[in-house]
Amino acid sequence: MSVQLRETAQALAQTLWREHTVYRERSGGVVIRGEHVQRWISLAPAGGRDEILVRVGRILDGGTTAPARSEAVVPLSTETVQLAATCRRLLAEAASGPTPAAARPTTAHHAVNSGARSGRRAGGRGFGYWAIVACVVGIAALAVYGASVGT
Repeated sequence: MSVQLRETAQALAQTLWREHTVYRERSGGVVIRGEHVQRWISLAPAGGRDEILVRVGRILDGGTTAPARSEAVVPLSTETVQLAATCRRLLAEAASGPTPAAARPTTAHHAVNSGARSGRRAGGRGFGYWAIVACVVGIAALAVYGASVGT
């Protein structure tokens, strides 16, 4: 599948942009970088056998990539012209969103393979979790105190 994915990425890159760089990721996906338009497109195997996950994001100042802004699952057998139309739609969605000034710069590989795109720390607990734990502990302490004072 990786050979077919790379061939698809090469054809797509030539259709979309005159200037581009295509490279393979460690995960088996392929990334197309368009430095002149400050955008990247990632093609990776999806859950289905003949499906690919198309993700689009921005290239930040300094050449680092922001996490994906838009994504879609497309059949790998889709014609290049139809795949290009899907990518143009995703690129338009990414361009219409707010600028990623607050986005943490990451590499494309890191953004694809980490939980960074979900906005949550991996394995961490948020403030809401600890607030609920504190309330439950406080209620339990009040119940124990009330039981000991009442006897």
